Amino acid sequence: KKATEKLLGSIDVDHNQYKFGHTKVFFKAGLLGTLEEMRDEKLSHLVTMTQALARGYVMRKEFVKMMERREAIYSIQYNIRSFMNVKHWPWMKVYFKIKPLLKTAESEKEMASMKENFEKMKEDLTKALAKKKELEEKMVSLVQEKNDLLLQVTSESENLSDAEERCEGLIKSKIQLEGKLKETTERLEDEEEINAELTAKKRKLEDECSELKKDIDDLELTLAKVEKEKHATENKVKNLTEEMASQDESIAKLTKEKKALQEAHQQTLDDLQAEEDKVNTLTKAKTKLEQQVDDLEGSLEQEKKLRMDLERVKRKLEGDLKLAQESIMDLENEKQQSDEKIKKKDFEISQFLSKIEDEQSLGAQLQKKIKELQARIEELEEEIEAERSARAKVEKQRADLSRELEEISERLEEAGGATAAQIEMNKKREAEFQKMRRDLEESTLQHEATAAALRKKQADSVAELGEQIDNLQRIKQKLEKEKSEYKMEIDDLSSNMEAVAKAKGNLEKMCRTLEDQLSEIKAKSDENSRQLNDMNAQRARLQTENGEFSRQLEEKEALVSQLTRGKQAFTQQIEDLKRHVEEEVKAKNALAHAVQSARHDCDLLREQYEEEQEAKAELQRGMSKANSEVAQWRAKYETDAIQRTEELEESKKKLAQRLQDAEESIEAVNSKCASLEKTKQRLQSEVEDLMIDGERANALAANLDKKQRNFDKVLADWKQKYEESQAELEAAQKEARSLSTELFKMKNSYEEALDHLETLKRENKNLQQEISDLSEQLGETGKSIHEIEKAKKTVESEKAEIQTALEEAEGTLEHEESKILRVQLELNQVKSEIDRKLAEKDEEMEQIKRNSQRVLDSMQSTLDSEVRSRNDALRVKKKMEGDLNEMEVQLSHANRQAAEAQKQLRNVQGQLKDAQLHLDEAVRGQEDMKEQVAMVERRNSLMQAEIEELRAALEQTERGRKVAEQELVDASERVGLLHSQNTSLINSKKKLETDLVQVQGEVDDAVQEARNAEEKAKKAITDAAMMAEELKKEQDTSAHLERMKKNMELTVKDLQHRLDEAESLAMKGGKKQLQKLESRVHELEAEVEAEQRRGADAVKGVRKYERRVKELTYQTEEDKKNVTRLQDLVDNLQLKVKAYKRQAEEAEEQANTHLSRYRKVQHELEESHERADIAESQVNKLRAKSREAGKTKVEE
Repeated sequence: KKATEKLLGSIDVDHNQYKFGHTKVFFKAGLLGTLEEMRDEKLSHLVTMTQALARGYVMRKEFVKMMERREAIYSIQYNIRSFMNVKHWPWMKVYFKIKPLLKTAESEKEMASMKENFEKMKEDLTKALAKKKELEEKMVSLVQEKNDLLLQVTSESENLSDAEERCEGLIKSKIQLEGKLKETTERLEDEEEINAELTAKKRKLEDECSELKKDIDDLELTLAKVEKEKHATENKVKNLTEEMASQDESIAKLTKEKKALQEAHQQTLDDLQAEEDKVNTLTKAKTKLEQQVDDLEGSLEQEKKLRMDLERVKRKLEGDLKLAQESIMDLENEKQQSDEKIKKKDFEISQFLSKIEDEQSLGAQLQKKIKELQARIEELEEEIEAERSARAKVEKQRADLSRELEEISERLEEAGGATAAQIEMNKKREAEFQKMRRDLEESTLQHEATAAALRKKQADSVAELGEQIDNLQRIKQKLEKEKSEYKMEIDDLSSNMEAVAKAKGNLEKMCRTLEDQLSEIKAKSDENSRQLNDMNAQRARLQTENGEFSRQLEEKEALVSQLTRGKQAFTQQIEDLKRHVEEEVKAKNALAHAVQSARHDCDLLREQYEEEQEAKAELQRGMSKANSEVAQWRAKYETDAIQRTEELEESKKKLAQRLQDAEESIEAVNSKCASLEKTKQRLQSEVEDLMIDGERANALAANLDKKQRNFDKVLADWKQKYEESQAELEAAQKEARSLSTELFKMKNSYEEALDHLETLKRENKNLQQEISDLSEQLGETGKSIHEIEKAKKTVESEKAEIQTALEEAEGTLEHEESKILRVQLELNQVKSEIDRKLAEKDEEMEQIKRNSQRVLDSMQSTLDSEVRSRNDALRVKKKMEGDLNEMEVQLSHANRQAAEAQKQLRNVQGQLKDAQLHLDEAVRGQEDMKEQVAMVERRNSLMQAEIEELRAALEQTERGRKVAEQELVDASERVGLLHSQNTSLINSKKKLETDLVQVQGEVDDAVQEARNAEEKAKKAITDAAMMAEELKKEQDTSAHLERMKKNMELTVKDLQHRLDEAESLAMKGGKKQLQKLESRVHELEAEVEAEQRRGADAVKGVRKYERRVKELTYQTEEDKKNVTRLQDLVDNLQLKVKAYKRQAEEAEEQANTHLSRYRKVQHELEESHERADIAESQVNKLRAKSREAGKTKVEE
């Protein structure tokens, strides 16, 4: 309580809004909502703080990664710059040319290392083989030790199993003794219960009869089953008798003796039923039978022990045999599998060897090809050198011609006035010179192209040959590994074969031992079959006895069923009559109560009528007095009229007022009189009706009295009949008890015999199965004649043992007969005890009758107390009705609250559904965003692939730079092309600017439509994709421009170089060519500057697009934040919904508690009503009895 006070004191809440009880805090309306809002605010604050911490942690991690990326970018850029600076150096070019030719040295080194590895592997293999041999020797010793240990374990387990079996036997004997003890205690308890409650005994007897019927049916079914099994066993016995023809004579003698014993037993049973004088002889026979039973029990226990031992041995042998067979089969399967594997491996080895040979031949061929290609390369290099020397010669010729030309031109200039023939000659020479130069350049280009193609072919062929050599070496290594593995497997299989051979020898030994044990088991099975025959004989005898007992039991059951039917019919009639009497008594009591209440109302109305008449008489007296006073006043007025006019007028007024009051009172009295007369008439009519009802009730009471007398007579007759039937029932019960005890004992003996029979049958079946299995195994392995002779001898010994066992069985039969005689004596003793107990029970019945009379007297004394309790119950009833009304009011309030809560719940559910829809839409938008991001990532990867391709193309262009050194005419054509491309780029730039304007418009629209997060995200993503594509185009164009710029710079350099040469020539030549070349150079420089400006503009455009992409990414991040906010909102709504659900559940619980209280109160009210009704009925019964007692006394 203090804790709650402190807790609520610490909260910033109006402290007048709640109060503390003993165990609860009572809140005013609206406080719970404020508390929940405070809780929600606190929770949202905590959640936002945790989210902020998490975001901070994630961003710090991201910042670390970004810094690492930045450093990596710097290092990569530095490496690329350094590479680009070094790339154009001549020694690097030489290095790039020589690098592909360095694989041959590496291949030779790899071959040397492979040889070294091969030698190492050989050494390891020899070591492994030596270790394998050592391990195999150790394995053999370990296997021997393992076998010795297994033998020790088996011997110890056998000892353990023997000890466990002894313990089990002791435990079973203990359980049997405990069961007998329990049976005796249960019998004692049953006897005490029978003495205490006769009615319960009756029901028990009926239940026992039904159970006995069921048991008899079960016994019949079991008998039928046993007979079926008997037929099956007899068939088996016939088969056995055919095998053992020599034993037929002894069995015939035993059957004759068995029949004689059965006839003697039947005669004794008949004598038992007919004559009671032969009890002494039977007692003697009983003692003999008991002795025999004891002997049989001892022999049975011995046989059980023997059987258990046999079963144990048999199970062990079966398990060993199965294990041995399985191991043999497994070993054979393994042997076959290993043979197959060896064959497969040999085949595979041969295939691999053939492959190795083929590959070696291929390697030789490839080496030849390599040598040929190397020779070809040398030839081509020689040709290239020749070509180079020829080119040098041509260049020298060209230089000579140019010199000659210059000299000619100088001469011409010096001469000044050259002829037309000389001009034509000059033109021809210039034309020839140009042709020669073109042919030279074409030949040089062709030679370089052929040289490059040859180099590529050579490099590709060398690479292919190197790869083929590597593959061959790998295949060779794999084959060597597989060869070593196969060798290992072959060694394992050989060791497994040796182990299989050893196991086979052990199994043969086991088979021999099992055959010896089989012969012993056969002997024991013959003994068991003999015992089975004896048990069959006993079973037949027991069946005859069981039939007689069942017939007697059916007769007794028929009697019992007849008696129970009669009893049930009597009880039903008694109950019907009681119901009629109780209904009539209730009707009589109700009428008497109605008459009494009517009389009481009539008396009250009479008293009221008399009081009203008295009031009327008083009013009439007052009227007469007033009239007399008026007459006096008139007389006085006549005498003293003149003197007392004023006084008379006043008195007149007073009298008039009094008269008015009197008239009003008279009218009221008259109205009262009229109403009283009406009520008097109504009450008179009601009294007359009640008198008629009373007369009818009296007539009905007289009829009921007559019926009750008749009913008492009928009851007395039924009581006599009931006593007679009870006496008959007791006699039948006595007989049934005696029969049930006899039947129970016979049933026990019969069940024991059946169990023994079943066990013997099972043993026989198991033994026969074992014999058949062992005979099959013997047939498979091939049994010798010597072993057959041994089996013959064992059969003869078994025959002798069976004969001895038969003699023992005869002795046990005699012992059983003596036991039967003892059982019969005990039966007689039990009968006498039951008779004595029945006499005691009769005395107890008389005592119960006396006690019931005393109870009746006590009931009359308790009637008064019941009347008082009824009045108290009525008071309680009124109180309960008041409480019930209050509870109903509370229930109505609770129902209203529940309805309001349900409405709130529905509203909240609707809100939740809306929030869920928003959430689903946001999730869909997120998924679309993810898909688009994936698309962008794919496009990015494609871009990177294209960039890599472009880099490769760049390298190729750098290589083909030498080829691209053409004349100024080609450069001018390219410049024209560049100009056209620039114009196209300017057009594309304009298009992009227009697209940019459109994109900006779309962005403005997207900003206006920022409420729908999904559409904004989609548009942003589409814009990002478009911008990425445009960026890619711009990057491509910028890269292309850069390439063109580089090419232009190269061309400019070439042109500058040529310019220098031209200047040197122009010094000798004309000024016109110089001016032309200078103008051309200026134009080219202007074009280069224009191209640089365009490149700068393109870079600016790229940066703009990058900024736009960043803005779009920022917008997507804001959309993600909005989605997270929506998620938080949904979570809050879900929390509120849960709170509302809790409130609704609490309201429902309160309503349920109110309903349960209401039901309890209603139930208590109904119980009080029932008690009152029961008390009234008992009072009425007692009154009726008292009246009848009074009438009988009057009549006496």
